[in-house]
Amino acid sequence: MSSNSHLYATYAPPEQEFVRGEGVRLYDAKDRDWLDCTSGIAVSALGYSHPHLVETLQEQSGKLWHLSNIFKVPGQERLAARLCQATFADRVFFSNSGAEAIECAVKTARRYFYSKGEPQRIDILTFEGAFHGRTLAAIAAGGQEKYLEGFGPKAPGFVHLPFGDHEALKAAIGETTAAILIEPIQGEGGIRPVPAQCLRGLRELCDEAGILLIFDEIQTGMGRTGKLFAYEWSGAEPDIMAIAKGLGGGFPIGACLATEEAASGMTLASHGTTFGGGPLAMAVGNAVLDVMLEDGFLEHVREMAKLLRQQLAQLVDTYPDLLEDVRGEGLLQGVKAKIPNTEIIAQFRKHGVLTVAAGDNVIRFLPPLIVTAEELREVRDRLDLAMAELAGAVAGAK
Repeated sequence: MSSNSHLYATYAPPEQEFVRGEGVRLYDAKDRDWLDCTSGIAVSALGYSHPHLVETLQEQSGKLWHLSNIFKVPGQERLAARLCQATFADRVFFSNSGAEAIECAVKTARRYFYSKGEPQRIDILTFEGAFHGRTLAAIAAGGQEKYLEGFGPKAPGFVHLPFGDHEALKAAIGETTAAILIEPIQGEGGIRPVPAQCLRGLRELCDEAGILLIFDEIQTGMGRTGKLFAYEWSGAEPDIMAIAKGLGGGFPIGACLATEEAASGMTLASHGTTFGGGPLAMAVGNAVLDVMLEDGFLEHVREMAKLLRQQLAQLVDTYPDLLEDVRGEGLLQGVKAKIPNTEIIAQFRKHGVLTVAAGDNVIRFLPPLIVTAEELREVRDRLDLAMAELAGAVAGAK
C-alpha cells in the first residue's frame, strides 16, 4: 500500500482492485474476471449482485434506513421468528457483526447466572486455535497471542484449553464456570472440524455440570456446511449461538440466538445497540432466508461440496510435494500446504482464483453457495494451471 495512504496500516491488500461482481465472479476496471472462492470470508453466501437481495435493498432504501431500537423496527420480528423456527432458539438479539454477536453471547451467559444468584459464574471455556472476533473480549476468548499482543491486559473470564483434550475440559469446569464456547469447525484455526460425537459430548457435559453451551457459527452457519447451521449435523443443540457473515449476504448483520431459559437474564436495558437490527439489515436478512429456505438450496450446497472435495483431493494427489491434505465440511474446505500457503494463494490469484489463508498453513476455499458444477470445474482448471506452473518453478529452484 502506498506510504501516503490515510488508512490504518492493518491490511496489506494485493494490487488487484475490484469494481463490480456478478454471481461467483469479481471484475476489475479492465473487466478481467476472478472466480471468488473467499465469498468475502463466508459473507457473500449468495454471490454478488443477487437480484433478490439487490431488489430488496433498493426497495427498503426508499422507505427507512434507520430507526432507534426504542421503536419497533420493520422486519425484526419476522427475521427473528424465522431464525427461531429454523433452529433451537426462542429469542434473538440483532447486532452489526460477528464480534458483537459473540459479545452478546458472553453477556447472555454471564447474565443468566447473575440472575440465578450465581454471579461468580463468569468463566467461559474456549479452545486453542479458536477465533471469535477482534474486540477486546473476543480476542480474549480466542486466546491467540498474535491478536492479543499490544492491547494491554487480557479481558478476564476466559479459560483456554487444548483442542480435543476431553480430560482437560472436564477438569476445568468449576464453581466459576458459566459456559463452553466452541466453533463446530474452526475456520481461522485451520479448518478443523469438531467431530459430531464430541459436540454431543459437550452437550451432555454442560447438562451434567449445569452450565451453558455456546456455538460460534459465524463462519459455519447460513448454509455453509450444507445445513442451515453446522450443529444440525450432530444433533447437539446449544443454549446460545452467535451468527453473522452469510446472514446478510454482504450487508453487515449479526445475531445472538438463545433459548428462552438462557436469555432470561437479558432484561430491559441490560444490553443495547445503535445500528444493530436496522431496517436495511432486516430487509436483507429476510431476503437471504427467502433464498436459503427454498426447496433444494441446501441440497445444491451439499452436491457442490462433494464436487469441490473431489477436485481438491485430486489436486493434492497431483502435487504431493506442495500439498498435503483436504479438510473441512460443505463449502468450507481447506488444503494444507507444504510450502507457505501465501505463496500458493498468490499463485492462484495470478490465474484468477481468489482464496484465503487459515491457520496451520491451510488454504481456505469458501465459494458462494450458489456456485455451479461448471464454475467449480473452471476453478479446478485454473488451479491446475497455477499448481503446474508453481511446481515447475519450485523444481527449477532446487
